[in-house]
Amino acid sequence: MWVALLFALGAGLSTTIGSLLGLIVKKPGPKFMSFTLGFSAGIMIFVSFIELLAKAIQTVGFLGSNLAFFVGMGTYFFVDLLLPHEYIGQHDHPPEKYVRIDDGMRRLERTGLLVAIGISVHNFPEGIATFVGTLEDMNLGLAIAVAIAIHNIPEGLAISAPVYAATGSRRKAFFWSFLSGVSEVVGASLAALFLMPFLSESLMGYVLAAVAGIMVVISLDEIIPAAKSFPSEHMPLFGMMAGMALMMVSLWMLK
Repeated sequence: MWVALLFALGAGLSTTIGSLLGLIVKKPGPKFMSFTLGFSAGIMIFVSFIELLAKAIQTVGFLGSNLAFFVGMGTYFFVDLLLPHEYIGQHDHPPEKYVRIDDGMRRLERTGLLVAIGISVHNFPEGIATFVGTLEDMNLGLAIAVAIAIHNIPEGLAISAPVYAATGSRRKAFFWSFLSGVSEVVGASLAALFLMPFLSESLMGYVLAAVAGIMVVISLDEIIPAAKSFPSEHMPLFGMMAGMALMMVSLWMLK
């Protein structure tokens, strides 16, 4: 359990690496951003189908595991829908709910904060995914944590860069990116608190399938569109292929 929480902590706080890049470099190239996001999505999708869902089918059968898979997707979708936010290259909030702001710097700061909220929304279930994956298999949990950490780096950058540009405060920019990463640890901690007392082989199977659904919808709805929002031609696809290939080789070597 403690190793699982540690993996979630490391993955979540990797947003601070991106934050530091945002304070130093401010704007890495579009190829770097699109490739790393695509790379992360490739790992998460591959792991979801090849490991998480496959293990769930072995445990609770085809129908039960796939129903849990779609429940996971649907749950994340409704949470994402109910919390207006921005993500990298994505704007989900209804404009009419926000007062017009003439000051460009304030608008820029608000964008950074909305991105922080959006990243926190999907970091929360990622913490659960890391925790559950590690309980099932430490190597699997590590793979999920690495994938999450990779895409958390540009996410931290997406938060800190506009906040820093708007406020000139390194402390505020770093704080908001740090806070978005902490939500991952909160997700893992809640999973430990509520799942551990009732954990059985069958329950673990359903949870693994639901986590796979969450990771797939995060990749398809958030990470891949973010990767394609950067003008870099086919870099998101190359990143996805590289992430899947690396995951395939690493899983093959560990078996």
